[in-house]
Amino acid sequence: MSHVPVMLHEVCDALALQPGKRIVDGTFGAGGYSRAFLEQEGVQVLALDRDPAVRPRAEALKAAFGGRFAFTLTPFSNLEEAAHAHGWAQAEGVVLDLGVSSMQIDQPQRGFSFMHDGPLDMRMGKAGPSAADAVNTLDAAGLSAIFRTFGEEKHARKAAAAIVEERARAPITTTAALAALLARVLGAGWQKIHPATRVFQALRIYVNDELGELARALAAAERLLAPAGRLAVVAFHSLEDRMVKQFLRQRAEPPAAPSRHLPGAAAQAFAPRFTLPMRKAIRPTAEEIAANPRARSAHLRFGIRTAAPALAADRPVFPGIPALESLGAKS
Repeated sequence: MSHVPVMLHEVCDALALQPGKRIVDGTFGAGGYSRAFLEQEGVQVLALDRDPAVRPRAEALKAAFGGRFAFTLTPFSNLEEAAHAHGWAQAEGVVLDLGVSSMQIDQPQRGFSFMHDGPLDMRMGKAGPSAADAVNTLDAAGLSAIFRTFGEEKHARKAAAAIVEERARAPITTTAALAALLARVLGAGWQKIHPATRVFQALRIYVNDELGELARALAAAERLLAPAGRLAVVAFHSLEDRMVKQFLRQRAEPPAAPSRHLPGAAAQAFAPRFTLPMRKAIRPTAEEIAANPRARSAHLRFGIRTAAPALAADRPVFPGIPALESLGAKS
């Protein structure tokens, strides 16, 4: 059975696929979006992914669609460089499906899920510091900031303190060990959400610099898209969705004037970089959620590029979050 990505039909509609359009699929994964795009006559796709495990699926699409499909092993923040290297000065569409893929979650050896025992890894690209490096190296203040900011964990300080105390006895190196510790410390009376859920999410976002990657990718898409080109982003986490919403609105709407009677100079001079056909996010249907529970938290936002020059990129700032480089370049 082939993998069907979340809100496939809605994403295709948002991109307004037509023959000759060049689409960058920044999160290739199992290839569901890319295949659907290629099934539209004449559409060209450049797919990106930082996980080398997806290569066999990319090779299968290359065999099926030939020159209309190409794949580059790279993070999606490099989408502009990848497109230029492929000979595309511009593209008519960019799509990003954020977060961890079902394939990665279902592989215990990748260490993304507390539902299966495996090494405490969580690296999408299989390089750089792992979740185990963070858990066994960072101090309680750094861990607490990660859990609170990226996982929205109310008991972040309690979880961090327990980890520091536990690792003093022995390093925490497996998903089962960390999940058991969190269940013991945070699990009193839990029912629907496992006590480890938010901490695991936070570690994954931190180890993969997911919000930094997203900020860089949005700015790169703005530079790469041709006038009337379309950016479509599917987000599953509130922090990601908020970042996408703010990015699009900042580029589609003039800044608020100090007074409705005296518009500010910035508002008067504003040139939109995107137009937004819909201000609100598109949500999956009840039928899709029933068939694929993972879709329940998905938000799709899209914008249409204008001819105005791209703005400078903003780098997200998260006070108290330790620099990922501080863990060392381990592999």
